[in-house]
Order: sequence, then C-alpha cells, then structure tokens
Amino acid sequence: MKFGSMCKCNRLLAFGLGFAMAVIMAPPVQAQTFSIVHDFTGGSDGGAPFAGFTVDEAGNLYGTASHGGTTEYGVVFTINPRGVETVLHNFVGGTDGANPEGSLVRDAAGNLYGTTIAGGASGAGTIFKLTAERKETVLYSFTGKTDGAKPVAGLIFDALGNLYGTTTAGGTGGNGTVFKLGKKAGRWAEQVLHSFGPGTDGTTPVAGVTLDAAGNLYGTTSAGGAYGYGTIFKLKRSKSGWTESILHNFQNGSDGAVPYAGLVFDRSGNLYGAAAEGGTGADVGGTVFELRPSNGNWTFTVLYSLPGWDISGTFRNMLLDAHGNLYATTHCDGAYESGTVYKLTRSGGTWAYTSLYVFTGGSDGQYSFSNLVFDKQGNLYGTTNVGGANNFGVVFKIAP
Repeated sequence: MKFGSMCKCNRLLAFGLGFAMAVIMAPPVQAQTFSIVHDFTGGSDGGAPFAGFTVDEAGNLYGTASHGGTTEYGVVFTINPRGVETVLHNFVGGTDGANPEGSLVRDAAGNLYGTTIAGGASGAGTIFKLTAERKETVLYSFTGKTDGAKPVAGLIFDALGNLYGTTTAGGTGGNGTVFKLGKKAGRWAEQVLHSFGPGTDGTTPVAGVTLDAAGNLYGTTSAGGAYGYGTIFKLKRSKSGWTESILHNFQNGSDGAVPYAGLVFDRSGNLYGAAAEGGTGADVGGTVFELRPSNGNWTFTVLYSLPGWDISGTFRNMLLDAHGNLYATTHCDGAYESGTVYKLTRSGGTWAYTSLYVFTGGSDGQYSFSNLVFDKQGNLYGTTNVGGANNFGVVFKIAP
C-alpha cells in the first residue's frame, strides 16, 4: 500500500499511528550535498520506513521498514558503506511480529533489538531480538491489556542489559505504558513501570525513553497533561518502585504542543526535545526546547520556533554532535510540502537555523519521520517514508 498526497493536513497516516501532517516553508538548499543511498521498491527489500538507523564501528547501517518484504509485513535490513542493502529478517505477520516502526539498538555481540507495532501472540506487538546469524527471537508479545500494546518507538539498554521502552496503548488506563524488559534465569520478563492514566499525567507516548546516570527515565507523551497537549515526564527509581513527575505541561502556545519526539541528554545533563505544533510567529510548525536541571527543578526554555503551520515539526529524537549542535528532520513541510532536514547551531544566547535539505517529494523522497545518525566521516543518514522512484521511501545521505 502506498501513500498519495498527504499534505495540507487533509490525510492521516496510512500506517501505524495515523497522525495528521502539515506544511512549513524553507529556503532552497545546496542539493549537491544530498544523495540517495537506497531506493525502496516495496518488494523484497522492504518499503515505507518510519525510523532511521543505528550504525556499527564499520559504518554499516541497521534499520527497519514497516512494510514490504516477502510477506508484506516489514523487514530488518542493513546497508553497508558501499550502499548495498541486505535484508536480515522478513516479518511474516504472525507470532514473530509485524510492521516495525521503531529504530534498532545493538549490543556488544552484534545482536539487534527492536519492536513491532503489530503481530505477536495477541496481535498487539512484540519486542524482538535478531542475532548476527539472522535468527529472530520474540522476547515478549504484548497482550494489549495491562502490559501495553502497539510499541511505536525503539528501545534503550541500561548498564545491566535491561531494555526499556514505551507503548502507545494498553496499560491499566488504556493510554500507554513505560516498561522494562529484564532477563531472569535465562528468560525475559516484562515489568510495567508506569501506566498512563486518565490524562493528567499524559497519554500516548510515541517516543521512547532516555536514562540518566542514576537510572531515572525521561520521556514525552504526545497528548494529555494539564492542557491536553502532551507532557515531559520523569520516572524516578526507588526501592519501593517508580514515581512519575511532570516536568512540563505543553499549552499549545509559544512552548509548543504534541511532542512526538523523545529527549536527548547533552554532556552537561541538559535535555533537548521537539514538539510538532505550536511556537511563535504568524505560521508555526513546532518548537525545539531545552530543559536545564537546577537544585532538583527543571527550567523549560524554547530554543527555536520552527516555521510552518499545524503539525509539521520534528517526529523523532534530535541528534546532538560533539559541539552541541542539533540535527533533525521534519515532515510534510518545506517549499514542496514534503519535509526538511535542518540544523540548529548555538550562537551566543540564541540558536541559528540552517536548512540542510528540502525534499521535493519526487525521486529524492517525501515525508521523513526519521531519526538521523552520523558515520565517522560526519555524513548524515536518514530515511523518508514515501517518495523515491517507487514511492516506498529512500535512504538518504547528506555529506558535510
């Protein structure tokens, strides 16, 4: 199944979440820095990737495509530094899972871990492991009840090898969960750390979570909270369990709204994230924000309001480089209403916006929901969900 025209906010996503999209404007950029690494056909190589990549020491990229493959339920694939794609696993839509939308994490042994939004024993999604020998194992199948359902985001590891993530649905309140997957006596067991309730604590976490040095978890919800436009939350670990606190309630004003993206730490312990709506200006397409810790409290500051209107901002987690610059993609915006790649650079007390690429919606791809990664040479890699020669998305590279 392919997307048609999706902008002007007149269409919902055909796959997975079903969120509306919108438009922002951006100046043209130097296209010679941009190249297509792989053009998905929607067949055996996969199609419609939502997430970006994890990269190994040799520069190989590992990712997921939500559709395509031998049975149309998505694939796990790798792309080597020469740009050659190899499918590592085809999901069959049954107990092994279906339709992966999140990025992958990789352990020291080269095993890959990820989630699918569907499939599994109850059809509510899975957590899977794929070995370097391409053997897939389902570590957990969600039942769709109190344990959660429909995990959209990828996973993170702690120092002990436990996995953490979120589900967009299920839990005791039906509004999603934060979970831990730990290994005991050779078996993996899920533990729900928090179930999002009637809405004041947030609902529908689309992004995953991040850990601080003390083992506390931080994340966002795309809805709920005091004003209904999403939250930034913290889960504090204690001997008696996990306690949630709200660090910010989005108001759909200058602070932004609907944070689909998660959070990233810098070296000083500050958190960065993005909201897909709100901001300041005549046409607003979301915000980029910072949270600074001070004496047990967190100060929320908007760093930049992205130009645009309605839902057009950043969908996945931002990328920080060694100098503290921020990189991300946006969807259904830009001069061609097809998405952009941008950079924010700190300049004194302000942040400068640089457009790295504006998608035309043609052979270069359209609608990027991707996180970005660097290789050792400083090249940026990501994906678009559709567009390209076959309208099933592309893998792109932006050279420095």
